[in-house]
Amino acid sequence: MVPDTKNHEPHTLPLSDFLFDLLTSRRTQAAPGDRYVFASDTNRAGHLGDIQRQLNRVTARSGITFTLHDLRRTFMTTAEGLDISAYAVKRLANHKTSGDVTAGYVITDVERLRKPMQAVADFLLRAIGLRPRGEVVTLPRSTQEQAG
Repeated sequence: MVPDTKNHEPHTLPLSDFLFDLLTSRRTQAAPGDRYVFASDTNRAGHLGDIQRQLNRVTARSGITFTLHDLRRTFMTTAEGLDISAYAVKRLANHKTSGDVTAGYVITDVERLRKPMQAVADFLLRAIGLRPRGEVVTLPRSTQEQAG
């Protein structure tokens, strides 16, 4: 759960299998006594704090300039492209649905959002080559076509 968000609404969302495994691995590799998954010896708070600094490091290594909004935009565009409902996309992005009367009747708990989150993660992981794409196979001709 993220307690302090831009829209001031606490946000609970499911983790994809990949992200769960990544965070679990980080936690098991942490030094004894570390309270944070992303601990820092250089920050007085004890954890990574300046997200822009981390983005700059990724940009320097990858040569690709991007913003956090670019990541959100990519996530939401991917979700929409996978035909995930607009209500689920809004909930995953923690967008308010004020003004949308129908949205007030749609219940989207965290478990209901797990499958859409996993679908987006799987698509993106395939796109960057971390998950195999579906295998393309050649089907044999039917016996009728072979006889004709």
